[in-house]
Amino acid sequence: MAISTKLEMRQSQSLIMTPQLMQAIKLLQLSNLDLVAYVDAELERNPLLEKGEGEHPSGGEAEAAGGLSEGGDYSGEDAGPAASGGEPTSGDWMESQLETGSEAIASRLDTDLGNVFPDEPGVPASPDPAALKGGDSYKNVSSGSAGEDYNLEAFVAEEESLVHSLEDQMHLVLSDPVDKLIGNHLINSLDENGYLHLDLAEAAEQFGVDEERIERVLALMQTFEPAGVFARNLRECLKLQLIDRNRFDPAMAALIENLDLLARHDYAALRKICGVDDEDLTDMVAEVRALDPKPGSVFGSALVQPLVPDVFVRRANDGSWSVELNSDTLPRVLVNQTYYATITKTARNETEKEYLTDCLQTANWLVKSLDQRAKTILKVSTEIVRQQDGFLTYGIEYLRPLNLKTVADAIGMHESTISRVTSNKYMATPRGIFELKYFFSSAISATEGEDAHSAESVRHKIRQMIDAESPDAILSDDTIVKRLKDDGIDIARRTVAKYREAMKIGSSVQRRREKRANR
Repeated sequence: MAISTKLEMRQSQSLIMTPQLMQAIKLLQLSNLDLVAYVDAELERNPLLEKGEGEHPSGGEAEAAGGLSEGGDYSGEDAGPAASGGEPTSGDWMESQLETGSEAIASRLDTDLGNVFPDEPGVPASPDPAALKGGDSYKNVSSGSAGEDYNLEAFVAEEESLVHSLEDQMHLVLSDPVDKLIGNHLINSLDENGYLHLDLAEAAEQFGVDEERIERVLALMQTFEPAGVFARNLRECLKLQLIDRNRFDPAMAALIENLDLLARHDYAALRKICGVDDEDLTDMVAEVRALDPKPGSVFGSALVQPLVPDVFVRRANDGSWSVELNSDTLPRVLVNQTYYATITKTARNETEKEYLTDCLQTANWLVKSLDQRAKTILKVSTEIVRQQDGFLTYGIEYLRPLNLKTVADAIGMHESTISRVTSNKYMATPRGIFELKYFFSSAISATEGEDAHSAESVRHKIRQMIDAESPDAILSDDTIVKRLKDDGIDIARRTVAKYREAMKIGSSVQRRREKRANR
């Protein structure tokens, strides 16, 4: 074969990840909170983007450039191509832009102009200067107005934290400056539950003092409220609380040292170790259970962010299910075309023109990506509701086994797209708020050729059986398998054990001990 230079023509197909496609994929898998943060960052970076808030229109300068600028409610019955399974075309997108733009203009025309014309009803007239001469009238007017120094937050009580509470107690008990310095270091080494995570030897070397002094300060601070703080493990935490209640006797000390036996409900061994009878052991176990294993948590911790559903599912008048997007989670974004046209005329060179053109293209793609994201979520949610109609109507026992491929084939999308849509998205149904991934579960075959059962519904059946068992008739895993097979569910014993452990349910031996102790 001769080595030579030649020209060849080849024809091939390939998928190129353009920046626009990468942006659409990124937006698709974001949660509603991450989406809001991403859009806010784009609003700061791109001067042509504006928030499309209906109550604060931008003076007639902005034009709507996306289907989400003025509304975000979509229903399963009237969702256009998104609900029917077809992909939105450029014509549909432009039509949504024109409709949204007309709605934005109409909202601006209907804006109340009472604050511009003082003669309009509802606008208070200027106060009479003569009425301000009286002392009482002047005080009423001045107190009713929100001045620059008026701060409503100044009247809100500050929430007391664990650190502040312990510092206040420390200043009342400790007087030596070195001890106070050590005490502050111990307080700052606590976690949110009040446990101390600190090597006393390293702390003594750091402060240049004896380790005995660190231990002496620690022992003094372990008497602070709430009882149990500054403990280094669970045993010490319970011990400190029992000492505070004057209930730490030798029998209780033996019980605390054998918490592993208490966790296994091995009461026979505990009676022998503690040297007490059944009645005394029952009282001791009740006292231990009444203690707080996390004493620092009474002061609270970080604020818990509530779940905000992305989709609402409601029962329609005709008995079907109505699927709507939560408009509060959809960012409303406008592209200011008027500002772009004005600023382009004043561009001084080609670099500035290219920057403005890039900003306009990026803004338009962002709006289009947001619109496509909303339609995709609606389309996937509608198919999930159609597949899981039995669960919504009758409960978890009728949850069908479902996988990504089934939904992807039904709506003409790829499985990876369905996986991104169902990540960090939540659906509000009459039976509660569920993550979209909750409706996807593996299938467990049925006996005699019946329909397969969802793994989640099988776990629910196992929990129902265990909750209904009596202390004298505890169900073993083999018994649960037999009962499930009688109900038409073909399942192995190891699968029942795996589901039971996943639900944090003990074995039959542990449940028997626990239920007999709670009689």
